[in-house]
Amino acid sequence: MLDPALAAVRLAVRTSLADVPDGSVVLVALSGGADSLALAAAAAHEARTRGIRIGSVTIDHGLQDGSDAVALAAAKQAAALGIDPIVVRVEVGKDVNAAGGLEAAARSARYRALRDAASDARAAAVLLGHTLDDQAETVLLGLARGAGATSLAGMSPARQDENGLRWLRPLLGLRRRTTRDACTAQGLAPWDDPHNVDDRFSRVRVRERILPVLESELGPGIAEALARTAEQLREDSEAFAEMIDETIEDIVEHSEAGIAVSAAALAANPPALRNRIIRHVVQSEFGVALTRVQTLEVARLAIDWAGQGPIDLPSCSAARRGGLIHFTARDQQRAT
Repeated sequence: MLDPALAAVRLAVRTSLADVPDGSVVLVALSGGADSLALAAAAAHEARTRGIRIGSVTIDHGLQDGSDAVALAAAKQAAALGIDPIVVRVEVGKDVNAAGGLEAAARSARYRALRDAASDARAAAVLLGHTLDDQAETVLLGLARGAGATSLAGMSPARQDENGLRWLRPLLGLRRRTTRDACTAQGLAPWDDPHNVDDRFSRVRVRERILPVLESELGPGIAEALARTAEQLREDSEAFAEMIDETIEDIVEHSEAGIAVSAAALAANPPALRNRIIRHVVQSEFGVALTRVQTLEVARLAIDWAGQGPIDLPSCSAARRGGLIHFTARDQQRAT
């Protein structure tokens, strides 16, 4: 009889790969931990009947002594599963002082390397080993930052980037203990990352301290409830995104030094949609994310216009001229 945990992981991977064409190349982001190792083993198993070629990418961040040996061990385990492994060494140090610190810098370097590897392999998809526990932690961290609905929607089980590459998270509906049980059932020995118990990192403190307290004080099922919240908010965000796409074509126009939005049209929309349009315009045109305070200041140019001057924003400024709110890049401002 097939072990229940192993069956659950394989079913999750099979479902996630359903829309990936037969014969494609699919990469697994493999750290060697229980989540990614269980994912890689299940992907290798499910690929056999589909003609899908599975490769693994192990990122050596170089942040711990012996990280090269850990990466090599993960690659060897992948090879034993019939997977084509590669190891990529990345440089994290130069980004450590950016917003989010070491965690964010490592994540940025990791995703850059995964994108490059997928491009080289002409992969149709990259599989990521995030679990329901990771989703719950992400929602709690978003709540602590006062994030909006888009951030609280957490990680998507599937998304496609601008290059057509699909990023799939088959295990978002499974608990972390399930992946470890699946490894045990197959005789796989996962690596336990010391950073996963290092309380310098906010995610570790949420995992080791906050979630257990919530479970103790409010009862079991907190992680599942947080994951359900993320799913509901993701549905809302997707609906808003469709509304924005339909609205934005009629109210946005290109200007000489940037982009302009109809002030009257912004004012006519409800606040939730108005604020999302503002953030979407700035993100799309200038590649930066506005805070809520910045977004509300821009919105005042439409709904509370009293002749106020330009608003400085990251990489651009917003100013009302006539019936339009103009967003202008900083370099264009200097040029004029």
